Parts: sequence; structure tokens; C-alpha cells
Amino acid sequence: MTKRPRHRKLLFRLLAILIGLTPFLLCEAALRVGGWQSTDAVHDPFVGFTEILPLFQSNADGTHFEVSPSRLPLFRPDSFLINKPSNEFRIFCLGGSTVQGRPFAIETAFSTWLEMNLAVTDPSKDWQVVNCGGVSYASYRLAPIMDEILNYQPDLIVLYTGHNEFLEDRTYRTIRETPAWVAHPHAYLSRLRTYSFLRRWIVGDDSTPKSENTLPSDVEARLDFKNGMEQYTRDRQWKQDVVLHFESNFRRMISTAQAANVPIIVCNPTCNLRDSPPFKSENSETLSQHSLERFETWKSELETETNPPRTRESARSILQTMLDCDREHAMTHFRFATLCLADGDIDLAHEHFLEAKEQDICPLRATEPIYQAISRVTREFASPIVDIQAAFAKRASDGIAGRETLIDHVHPTIHGHQLIAGMLVHQMQIMGLVENVQSESRDAEVGKQYTKHLEKLPLKYFANGKDRLAGLKRWAAGEVKRERSSKNADVKNTKLHHSDQESSD
Repeated sequence: MTKRPRHRKLLFRLLAILIGLTPFLLCEAALRVGGWQSTDAVHDPFVGFTEILPLFQSNADGTHFEVSPSRLPLFRPDSFLINKPSNEFRIFCLGGSTVQGRPFAIETAFSTWLEMNLAVTDPSKDWQVVNCGGVSYASYRLAPIMDEILNYQPDLIVLYTGHNEFLEDRTYRTIRETPAWVAHPHAYLSRLRTYSFLRRWIVGDDSTPKSENTLPSDVEARLDFKNGMEQYTRDRQWKQDVVLHFESNFRRMISTAQAANVPIIVCNPTCNLRDSPPFKSENSETLSQHSLERFETWKSELETETNPPRTRESARSILQTMLDCDREHAMTHFRFATLCLADGDIDLAHEHFLEAKEQDICPLRATEPIYQAISRVTREFASPIVDIQAAFAKRASDGIAGRETLIDHVHPTIHGHQLIAGMLVHQMQIMGLVENVQSESRDAEVGKQYTKHLEKLPLKYFANGKDRLAGLKRWAAGEVKRERSSKNADVKNTKLHHSDQESSD
């Protein structure tokens, strides 16, 4: 009996598998071409809201959509024509207060610089860049806004998010009660529309959030209220659940935009590692009482003034001993990193600056798992990403992002916003959305327009920004005195509070 060649056997088996998968592949292709979205792709399975208010409404004349007064001052006024002109290229910038330009406002945010840059680069189009940056807005609050702006004929969406995920208190009991052997395969298979379609057909719509996860219509960050900092304690499981929630909404927003055939550019958010110490530190809960006492002794020794003053070498030695005792104390990592940087140990300094951010009990900067989720999802959808984080790090002489480009822990300087605008224009050129024109005269004209714009802004604009920055620092330090009000509290008081105490991203 003649034996079949080995490669023919393998080819036959592969062909049999392919034939078996053909119905599934055809179904998946049909659902994608037809634009069918899974329940998880169009609804947040983790939380719900008491009410979802539209960001934009028609003005009295019926000519423009403008930011609704009910959404101020968490958003800034902006508008665009209801009847879109044929020559207009409409861009929506979606995110938190970094998008809004805090501690200043949209007049110096990257959305404004982007519009000006594009007008110089390609005058043949009418460029309209709309700012949808909301103070303290996390991904789960941005997703409904994404759904809304897709109704306004966008030509491009710019998404900058990731820093605000830990601001509001949410419960993830339902997630925790789901066994890992069920949750993990479900999370992976939910990316396939055939699986989601069959699940909805068999099980029905099971995405309605539990009442325990219903949030108010607008942001109520922990730090917006008195004793808010005390609510932050080390909770590893909660942080993991928050990242899972973020990835779900991040995937949902990109998926929704792509399903609507609207290009989307993701910004990898930047943060200040070098000049922004952690906001709250705690010792490891596994530390024995004896070790804790030793840690406090070393800490007191380090903070005690000596004559002559303690050398950097001796201080670094004490901090190393403290780290050997407790690797989870954020401020110890930060102080050790600062000394390493002064000694020229840049790689070691970066490692400990990063660890200081990760061990921060009050994470007002995106954690590394958030960055990993952004990278994972953008690769999954082949979505263009502008790496602001890497670009700002390159601007620092030591390669660690700091005050050269950032005014506080997450907000870029005005010049930083101009850099972001330039990076976005470059990405649009790569995508073929704008003509690729690079010349010294073009760059000079962009700079000229930027200068003219800044000169037109009143001094009060910059004074207000300085005041907001001071308020932001008090907020981030947990120094807000406002008592948490009842559900029927006066909305006006909430608005006044937010105008004085600006929050994170």
C-alpha cells in the first residue's frame, strides 16, 4: 500500500480544519461588514448612569451645535455648524482636562494649535477642531460622548485618555464573583462578533449594570470632597478591576469609531515622573510590627537635620536600607530615584521613579497596566497611536519626563500642547488626511501664527490659569473642605466647586 507523503497528510488535515471553520469565518465576516456590534461594544457592562446628558445642543438660532450649559464648567464652551460645509474637515478631540488645556483652557490646548497648524499646512480646507475635554472624565464617561459625536459627521477623532480611571469610586463585586476560568475566556472571545451574536441570541442582553454600579450623571471624584484622600487605601484587586474596565471602554470606543468608518488617532498619555512625587504612600500590609518600627526609625534618621549636613551617599544608603525593608512605600522609591538621578544613575533613577508612580496609593497618573492596555488594544485594531509619553521623555536631558514639558503631574505646558499638535499633524500626514508639506517657511509661519495668538490673549487668562493650578495642587493633596452632599444637592454648588478645584487628566 502506497504511503501518502507527509506534507500531503498535513495539507489534508489543514484543509479539513479550514472547511470546518468556513461557516464561522463567513459569519464573522458578514457581521463585521454589516457593522453589527456586540452588546459589550455599545454598552458598558460594568457601570450605568442615573442619566446621560448630551454634550452638545442646538443654539437658539438653530445654526450651531454648542456645549450645553448643563455640562459647564466641566467642559469649556465650543461649537460647530449644524449644516456641515462641503469643504470642512471636522475633528473632535476627546478626553479629560489635558484635552481641555488645564490649568488654562482650550485657547491654549492642543486642539487650538492643531487647527491653526492645519490651516497653515493645507489652506485648501476649512479645518474645524472641536474640544470635548471634560475635567476628571474617565473612559467610561467618554464612551457615551464618543457615541454622540459620531452623529455630527466627524472626519477624525483624537482620543487622549488614561489618567482619570481611579478618581471615582465604583464596585466590581460582580466581576470578582465570576471565576477566572469563565471571565478570561469570555473577555477574549467577546472580541469575536460571532461569539457575541450567539451569546445575545441564546442568553439575551445581559449587559445591564447592577444598581450598585450606577453612577451620577456627572463626575463625583473622591478628592472632590473632604477626607477624599483617606478613601484611598492599597487595594490591588480594585486596581486590577479598574484596568479591566478601562480596557473594555477603550476597546469599545475604538471599535465604535472604526465601525462608523471614522478615523481615530490615539494619544499615548504622558505624565511627570521626575518632578511629581507620589500623592500618598503606605507601608506594605505584610510588614511586621518590628520591621515597621525599624522603617520609621530610618525615616526619622533621614529627616533629622545633622551638622554637618548628611551626605548624599549616606542618605542614599539609608533609603536603600528602607527599600530592602519595604518595596511598596512609594515615597521611598521617589526619594531614592532623586538621589540616583543626582549621582548620574539615570537608568536606576527611571526604574524607581516608575515604581514610585506604580506604588502610589492615590494614582492620579496612568499606571503601567493602563499603558499596556492602550498598547494592546491599539495593536488589536491597528489603530494609529501618537506616543506623547515617549516624545516628552526625549525632550528631557535625562530622558525622564518632567517640568520641561509638564506643568504638574499630568498637564502639559502650553509649549507641550503645541508639540502635541505638531505630532498630530505629522500623524495625519502619514494617514493621508493632509498633504505632507515640510519646509522651513511652513514651520516659520506656524510659529508666527502661534505667537500672534498668544499675544491676543489677555493677561487675566494666564492669571486664571495660575489660580487653577494652585487649586489643582490643593485638590491633589486632598485639601478640599467640601462636605459630600445629599443626592438632592443644589447643582449650582457642584459647578462652583468644580470651577475652583480642578482635577486630574
